[in-house]
Amino acid sequence: MVKRPAHRPASVYALAGIRLFNGVTGLLTPSVLIRRLDPDHEPSPAAVYAFRLFGIRTILLGLALLTHDGARLRADLREGVLIHASDTVTAAMLGIRGQVPPRTAALTTLISATNTYLAATGECAASDGCAGQRKRR
Repeated sequence: MVKRPAHRPASVYALAGIRLFNGVTGLLTPSVLIRRLDPDHEPSPAAVYAFRLFGIRTILLGLALLTHDGARLRADLREGVLIHASDTVTAAMLGIRGQVPPRTAALTTLISATNTYLAATGECAASDGCAGQRKRR
């Protein structure tokens, strides 16, 4: 008997797609992402290494959202809130400190905040609903 895939909220598919895109880009063409953060300098070998490390991890995190279900998926999404909230704070702080151009800081902060929102709403929808809200049937 073939097991039917579990239903996933649209926010989970969106977050998985973002993670897969960014992960593949970081792994295969890290200089593309590095130049968005630091357009005035040639990517350093250390930055290329770091983006490749995070690229494969991000791919695995994206695949987990598409393959895990039940309690495991909910745990992945809860962890995603922490991961992406940390990314949001880091991106904002880089902008506040002037370590990246203002436009880059605004864009990376917005992207990370969107990922945080997608993880939070995905976790809410995949569980029994959020506090004060009823789950739709």
